[in-house]
Amino acid sequence: MAFTLDQFRLDGKVVVVTGAGGRGNSIGRAYALGFANAGASVVVADLNKDGAQAVADEIIGAGGKAIAVGVDVSSEEQTLAMAAEAKAAFGGVDILINNAALMVDVSYDDLETVGIDAWNKAFAVNTTGALLCARAVAPSMRERGGGRIINQTSGGAFPATGLYGITKLALVGLTTSLAKRYGKDNITCNAIAPGNVKSDAGKMLVPDDSPFIQFLQMTCATRPRGEPEELVGAAIMLSSQAGAWITGQVIHIDGGWVMRP
Repeated sequence: MAFTLDQFRLDGKVVVVTGAGGRGNSIGRAYALGFANAGASVVVADLNKDGAQAVADEIIGAGGKAIAVGVDVSSEEQTLAMAAEAKAAFGGVDILINNAALMVDVSYDDLETVGIDAWNKAFAVNTTGALLCARAVAPSMRERGGGRIINQTSGGAFPATGLYGITKLALVGLTTSLAKRYGKDNITCNAIAPGNVKSDAGKMLVPDDSPFIQFLQMTCATRPRGEPEELVGAAIMLSSQAGAWITGQVIHIDGGWVMRP
């Protein structure tokens, strides 16, 4: 079959985007809007239900299909309820974007002094949450003949130098494990590792005058910072027929900050 651009379309597909109703100009919002533009029905999931509803309303106002779901991804009960709401509204789930994470709110204390409660909370959301969401939607994906899971890791995991990076490097291990476990079910699992993104949360953590931006300017092959929307194309490719043979991979979108053979 000859390749056509239609292979990137997601008409008739249902995507769950976690962490899509958070701080203003967010990566999750960019994913939700981008997937709606590609034809998918979107389940906008977030701990902040009002924020999720605002993004869902934005999609509906532009002629798309969306619902808002409040969910704590670290709760197995709530992730199962999220999957059930998606099935009730749209018939099932084809794509999961595990975007929800603690970043601004994670502890950046030295590893010798970081509190164990803070450590466990970061792992509960950033790593275990992705597993719980995957397990919640996998039965629906199997029923529909397959699916796509995309985990949001980070350039900060290569190498990991603190709690946030460690949770994101663990997420890479989860990605390859799920890719192997679900491959025979026609479910792929990949990860996107963003660099420094000019989301509201990203700018809060790393202001424009941060010394880290100066470091990135010297390190990156191109631009040191990107917009949330610049992550969407890779996610759509991995979720579409065009990316059906890709699994267990990490795609770095960071202006050439992290380069891996």
